[in-house]
Amino acid sequence: MIRKTLAVLAMAACFAAPAFAETYKLAVTDVEGMERLQTDWGPFKAQLEKATGDTFEFFPVASRTAAAEALKAKRVDFVITGPAEYVVINKLTNAKAIIGLSRPDYFCAIVVKADSGITAPVQLKGKKVGMDDIGSTSGHLCPSQLLADYGVSVTKDLGGITHTSRQVAHEALKRGDVAAIGVNYNSWLSVRNKDKSVPAGSFRVIARSGDLPNDMIVVGAHVDQEVAEALVAAMIKNKAQIIDGILSAGDEQEKYRGMDLVALKDSDYDRVRAMYVTIGYPQFGEFIGK
Repeated sequence: MIRKTLAVLAMAACFAAPAFAETYKLAVTDVEGMERLQTDWGPFKAQLEKATGDTFEFFPVASRTAAAEALKAKRVDFVITGPAEYVVINKLTNAKAIIGLSRPDYFCAIVVKADSGITAPVQLKGKKVGMDDIGSTSGHLCPSQLLADYGVSVTKDLGGITHTSRQVAHEALKRGDVAAIGVNYNSWLSVRNKDKSVPAGSFRVIARSGDLPNDMIVVGAHVDQEVAEALVAAMIKNKAQIIDGILSAGDEQEKYRGMDLVALKDSDYDRVRAMYVTIGYPQFGEFIGK
């Protein structure tokens, strides 16, 4: 159990009582509603309770802002979230990342049509680029930083950015509505491979990032450090069962196929903080987009 206590009995002698279970509140920033929480993360919660001996109750949040407010108000203890969200949550609440949900092939790429004549990011100057939702780590912040790394400013050099779903962006690239798309590469591959209207060779990757920092579990600043450390220890000790709990939820958790649980530190997310600076939000003290 995460928190162990001693009970003093009202007897002449004092005895150490058995440890008893605690109850903690758990939120997930990209899942709205209790029904989806139960479907997508219920099996994980069950394995977490088995590993720790404690109870975890879902705390539905309607937005990333709501998750941050709940942490500040001590209404939620642990939050599962992504890199872009963590940077802001950490700034607003001083919550800490304690364990990473490492996803294989988690990086972004700049994709063009193979017959476009575009072979380098610098050729995108003055052209329109499609990206994922505003604020997405792998579909907005990462592609923006990747272009900047190649000398293309997303705020000054492009002919515009269209923010949309990766499916719509894929179709826009095929039609020529955008010259390139900045995408979570692994997620875009699933779209490309299902598209039977054109061969996979119709597209070219002209740049890709390194692997991105991990999704993670965040602990509220009000939770004792020993509680967080014990949770991490229990998850690592029962790693196989915890991972199976995440993956058994089906298609919604497919992005975690091949995942691992890994140690992390706050400085791992300095790269994401740099991405906020690149897109014009140097304080990274507010959520952008939805």
